[in-house]
This record gives sequence, structure tokens and C-alpha cells, in this order.
Amino acid sequence: MENYASLAIQASMRGQRAYCKFLSANDTGLTGAHQAGIYISKPAIPILFDVPGQKGENKEKWVKIKWQEDFETDSRFIYYGQGTRNEYRITNFGRGFPFLKHEYTGALLVFVKWTDTDYSGYVLNSEDDINQFLEAFGISPTETNQLIEVEQVNPEAQEQIAMQEFIRGLTVDFPDSVEMSAAAREIQNRVYNHAEFIRTDPDRKVIDWTRMEYALFRAIEHARYGTVIQQGFSSVDDFITMANMVLNRRKSRAGKSLEHHLSAIFDGNGIRYKAQAVTEGNKKPDFIFPSQEAYHDISFPTEKLISLAAKTTCKDRWRQVINEADRLRNRPKYLCTLQQGISPAQMDEMQEEQVILVVPKPYIATYPRDRQERIWTLNKFVSFIKETEGV
Repeated sequence: MENYASLAIQASMRGQRAYCKFLSANDTGLTGAHQAGIYISKPAIPILFDVPGQKGENKEKWVKIKWQEDFETDSRFIYYGQGTRNEYRITNFGRGFPFLKHEYTGALLVFVKWTDTDYSGYVLNSEDDINQFLEAFGISPTETNQLIEVEQVNPEAQEQIAMQEFIRGLTVDFPDSVEMSAAAREIQNRVYNHAEFIRTDPDRKVIDWTRMEYALFRAIEHARYGTVIQQGFSSVDDFITMANMVLNRRKSRAGKSLEHHLSAIFDGNGIRYKAQAVTEGNKKPDFIFPSQEAYHDISFPTEKLISLAAKTTCKDRWRQVINEADRLRNRPKYLCTLQQGISPAQMDEMQEEQVILVVPKPYIATYPRDRQERIWTLNKFVSFIKETEGV
């Protein structure tokens, strides 16, 4: 079943203006009154007309309204200003219009303006949908029947809205790791508007992006498999097949996630690098700075060549980075990880092998206190590369 609350939230955030109200008994004809159509309060006039109506005359405008993202009506906005009347209504919904029936009394109408003549309408008739919409914008039931202050939507709701919007636009079950990581960065940057952290606080940015990507991945998993899991499995084999598919996809995603986010950090800082550069034979460090061509140019100064490995966890795999670039065998090798904590003995082994850990600053506190000064923050590493490259 379509989540109309989510669709209404997304539309309200993207449209020019948005308005919501509870459909009254008068709107749905339950009172037997002669008024036609949905009453719109005067504070919400801007969603209907550019200027208010004048007392003593009627005013109208014809528009197209798409309901529940399913069907359209050619409807009329009208101001009744003659005689004793002084009110605004939406009328002309056509035969068979489902939402002005008695059972929709108390439903929440969400009305969104796209252009002067194009609108969307959503009717939320379940308590869960109504609460989801009101909570997203921090609106109490007493604060409806007016324009919605979109700027008040809380960040957590914005995240959920953006993730659902991304999922609805997918043409495959699961996007590849490049698209997934890019989507997570775009959502996180859009919701929190801290793009400058790429340069000023890359440690925080890489953590925020990683967290967002994990949340996005879980949301896609729920969208794809939630119903199947809730319905149960007909056999143990079916359960194992599903579990293995989910676990394998999680493992393959995690392996590339950090690398993609680091590439975005380097791009945002104007750093030259080559991801998955080929050094000797089949060796492929995750990053070589400044380029693969420079690495293979014997005249290029070795001291200006730098390698960086990216491993989400490295407790048992850090030794893999030691021999990834022969030219740098006797020079420091850098390893960026999201691992939180490594034993003192392993850190001493790393020091002997000239492996320098690069860890987001908030995670350094999880390492042995007397060895924390050996660890580089991502910000320190980025500054080091920029200085080496003269950026």
C-alpha cells in the first residue's frame, strides 16, 4: 500500500506552498448544509489567489489538482464575496470524487501548490498517516487550517523523506555502491547543509556520510524484503537463501563505502589522486597520490608519492597494506579506518611496519591512551596531502 503521508510530506517540502486542514462535516456534506466544496481559511488565501477577493464580488480560478498522485480533477477556486458571504472554497471535483463522502470527515487534507494552475492533493484518513505528517512538520492538531511552515520540519523527518524519495526513484532492487554512497552524501548534505565540512571538518563529514549510507541501505532493505520477512518462510532453505543474499550484499557494500566517501573528501579539497591505481603486478592500493603516472615515472620524487588504504575495519587485515607499492616499501604507508580500537600490541606492530593509522577524530578516544598520538586525524592527512601537492 502506498504511504500517502510520505508522499504528502515530500510534496509539501518541494512545492511553492503547502496547506493542511481536517475535513469538517460541512466539507463532506455530513451537516446537510448547502455550501459546496472544501472551505479554506483566510490565512491560507495565498495558496489560492495572489490577492484576496473584494467584498461585494465573487472571484474564481480554474486549476488542475492531482489527487494521491493517481487521478486529476479540473477544479475551481472561488471567493464568495456577495451578500452576507465572505469565504473561500475549492469546488468542482467531478462525478465519483471519493473524498467528500461522510467516511472522510476528520481526514487530513494536504494541499500543495506547484504553479498558479497545478496542484497536488492528498487525503490522509488513518491516524498513523495523520500523525506522521503532523509530526514531520511539528504541527499540533490545533495548528492546522493554515499554511505550513516547511522550514520547521525536523532533520530526522527530512532524512526519512529524502530516503523514501530516493527509493521510489530506483529502477533496480539495489543500486551499486557508487550510486548508494553518492545518494547518502547528497541526502546528508541537503538535510544538514554543511558542505563546507568537506574542507573544515572532514573527520565529521566522513562519519556523517557513513551513518547516512547505512541508514539508507537499511531503508532499502526494509522496502525490498520487509513484507517477505513479515510473512515468514515456507522452509529453512528459503530462509537461509534470503539471509545469505542479505548478508552478502551488506558485506560487499561496506567494503567500498569508505573508499567512495574518501574520494568525495579529496575531490572537495582539490587533491590529485588515483583510486585503485595499479602499482606492480596486480597490486592495487586504494589511493595513490598524486597519480598512477607519477608512481610509474621513476624521475618523480619518491618522497612526494603517498599511498592510502581504506578499510572499514582493519583489526586483522592491516598487514595487507604493507606491500601494495614497492616504491614505498621503506616509507610510511597510511591506513584510513573506521575501526574503533586496536590492541596496543597491534599498534606497536604497525609502527614497526611504518603503517600510520588515519582515523576520524571522534574515534581516536577508543584507542590505547598512551598510543593515541601516533594516530592521524583525517583532517591532518588531508592537510598533509595538500601541502605535499602544493594545493
